[in-house]
Amino acid sequence: MIRKSDKTLQITEVSLRDGSHAVAHQFTESQIRSAVHALDEAGVHNIEVSHGDGLGGSTLQYGRSLVDEMKLIEAAVEESKQARIAVLLLPGIGTVHELKQAHALGARLVRVATHVTEADVSAQHLYMARELGMEAIGFLMMSHSAPVEKLVEQAKLMESYGAEAVYVTDSAGALLPYQVKERIKALHQSLSIEIGFHAHNNLSLAVANTLVAIEEGATRIDGSVRCLGAGAGNTQTEVLVAVLQKMGLDTGIDLYRMMDLAEHVIGPMLQRPQEILTGSLVMGYAGVYSSFLLHAQRAGKRFGIDSRDILIELGRRGIIGGQEDMILDVAAELAHTNKNEVL
Repeated sequence: MIRKSDKTLQITEVSLRDGSHAVAHQFTESQIRSAVHALDEAGVHNIEVSHGDGLGGSTLQYGRSLVDEMKLIEAAVEESKQARIAVLLLPGIGTVHELKQAHALGARLVRVATHVTEADVSAQHLYMARELGMEAIGFLMMSHSAPVEKLVEQAKLMESYGAEAVYVTDSAGALLPYQVKERIKALHQSLSIEIGFHAHNNLSLAVANTLVAIEEGATRIDGSVRCLGAGAGNTQTEVLVAVLQKMGLDTGIDLYRMMDLAEHVIGPMLQRPQEILTGSLVMGYAGVYSSFLLHAQRAGKRFGIDSRDILIELGRRGIIGGQEDMILDVAAELAHTNKNEVL
């Protein structure tokens, strides 16, 4: 049973950021406008808009955006009447320069994302966000890959830098329900700020894991309409809203409007159904970053090897987000090894 919290549950819609991975960062301004307008009318609390890898992510390494993300952020702000527009920033990809730009355009919330063991690199950006008057949130990615004690240590660092909430981020969709429970519970007991949870559905556990997180005290929850996100997508927002309503928890989000926009606004943006295909499944199984899928598939075709082998090797080596250049290196090494074995 979900326990009552003194904090209101906030849903952040990530399909227009995390979903950028699924469409190779090809969102148009018209798509962003129509989606934000519909999500805002449905009562979604926060809507995240930026390149899939956050501010400054439009590069050859991470994938070029069709439209400059600042233009998309500006369009989103113009369309939103109630929801806050949020952005993601990965230190080393995005800088305080992009953060200031996004703020000037009207973004009011930033999630500063680091690998689960590297919270120290978030300090400058969290401090700047608070100085700008933005809501500053810490985002600990690949949270499955560190012991609970390390997660708590790093979350406390983000809290000390001014984070108003810290997320357990299941970037690979690799966490099992009991692992979510122990992580959220530990943070809830150790921090004085809010706890968030960001799921991926690579093992078909996103909704279940999200419910566990809420039960253990998480009050910031991410979802993506139609599971439009990297890999097999995130917690499906309209499904989560329906489940929470059945459990007696009113999020203030209009379920019928969410169903309609999922079908008629987000649906046409999908390049393929967001289902758990082999690539997504192996990412959850191997515990690798969900945005690696398209990169691994392209590398597999280029070198004539199975992309699953690439993903599993990336997981074995502990490759993390921001190291996408290693995907080609690993693919080349595997191809070379396979050729030698044949000889």
